[in-house]
Parts: sequence; C-alpha cells; structure tokens
Amino acid sequence: MKMLRYLYIAFSSISIYLFIIFAIRLFGKKDVSQLSISDLVFVLLLSNSVQNAMVGADSSLAGGLVAATSLFVVNYIIKLIVYRFPKIERLIEGEPLLLVYKGKINEKNLAKAKITKDELLETVREHGVASLDDVELAVFEMDGNISIISEKTENEYIKKKIPVRIKKRE
Repeated sequence: MKMLRYLYIAFSSISIYLFIIFAIRLFGKKDVSQLSISDLVFVLLLSNSVQNAMVGADSSLAGGLVAATSLFVVNYIIKLIVYRFPKIERLIEGEPLLLVYKGKINEKNLAKAKITKDELLETVREHGVASLDDVELAVFEMDGNISIISEKTENEYIKKKIPVRIKKRE
C-alpha cells in the first residue's frame, strides 16, 4: 500500500514538473530570467499551490523525499534527452532571437519575445552601451537573458580576457 502511495507521489510530481515547463514555455521566458517582486511572489505561491498536488496528504519525510527524488530524476532525464536531441531542445527551450543588428531593431522578434523597446534600451544601458546605434548585436537568449555586443563591449572583453603583453626589445 505504501509503495502505491509513493508511486502516486512520483507520478504527481513528474506531472507537475512537466506542466510547469510547458507553462513557462507557453507564457514566455522573459518572466523567468529577471524576477520582479510580483514574479517572486508568483513563484512562491505557485510552489505552494502545487505542493499538495504532488504529495497529497502525505507530509512525511519519505513522501517529500519521493517527490524530490522524482523531480531530480525527471530533470536529469530531460537534460539527457535535450543533450542528445537538439530538435527537442529547440522545442523545450526555444531559439535565440535577434533583436538588434547594427543599431536597427527587429520589431517582429521584439514582439515575439514580448519585450518593449524601453526594456531593450534598459538592457542596452545595463551593458554599458550608451546608444542603440552602438549596438552591433542584441540577442534574446534561450535562457531569457539579452546579450548585447557592441564595439565597446567587444574591446572590453578582449582586454579582460586576452591581456596584451608587449616585450621590450633589448
């Protein structure tokens, strides 16, 4: 009887996990990459609301461990599948979207990512770039972050990562 209850907890936990992945994919990654206060409250309430669906009335240590183990196992399996099958990764994670190319905004991709021009400009400034005209490339990444590449950021990256050493001639 206990084994059947633990199988139910595992099944419920895995079902909730898959549902939340699907819901995040459906409602957008932007909300996950940078949590506002309302997003944080949402995540806390969401976790609380699905807890009972995963473990039911079982508040025992064993029930919690079964739920947690189920989540770890299904997460590991999904990571393996995504690693081995890139098409499935694109289905789950999506693809990067080009938002800006050589200072010009791609309005279609900006709308697809549900990012306002003000949010894009804020991100540009956060990357230390003064103007949109200075942006060579802005990409909405699969993890919900925006990468900005400009001549300034390229030069700073090169300076930090590849220090130039000049030898003096004797």
